[in-house]
Amino acid sequence: MAAHERARAGLARTWQSADLFDELTVAENLAVTSGRPSLSRTIREIARGRTDVDARVGAALALLEIEDLAKALPDSLTLGQRKLVGVARALASGAKALCLDEPAAGLDTAESARLGEHLRQVVETGTAVLLVDHDMGLVLSICDHVVVLDFGRVIARGRPEEIRSNSGVIEAYLGRAAAQVIAEADPSRRPPA
Repeated sequence: MAAHERARAGLARTWQSADLFDELTVAENLAVTSGRPSLSRTIREIARGRTDVDARVGAALALLEIEDLAKALPDSLTLGQRKLVGVARALASGAKALCLDEPAAGLDTAESARLGEHLRQVVETGTAVLLVDHDMGLVLSICDHVVVLDFGRVIARGRPEEIRSNSGVIEAYLGRAAAQVIAEADPSRRPPA
């Protein structure tokens, strides 16, 4: 499917780099994605204004608790705020499913935790989220199901508590020595030979 067809089907994504239109306010950045132009829609908006667009923008800002940033220009935002605006922009499109590419990249622990809280809120509204991230604290704290890749190969899948104790994941991400220490402390988690 072409990008516009995927968007109309309800799929939106964010980018790792948190790119925004720097010459537009935060609210204008969200409004860019919230409209679906057509001749009849354009005529309605000229006659009545953009109330449905404004409602989606307002709802996305409120859900992520960034209403106070609506009139700010992106160059005045922290990286964590820019990441939240990127998620809000995807939500303002009316998406049913979000694909998030490394949303925690470059964030400190507190910013990552705040992002995680907001992403759980997004899921609780009924929007599906596919999260791709290396921040294991974020992934294991907010995801319902985790798939772990090691050099493009699936090495584990399951609930976060299963992934935390998976010897293959521990070895791949912490190294064989860490896996051995864990196995010695708990023989039931000894990695296969």
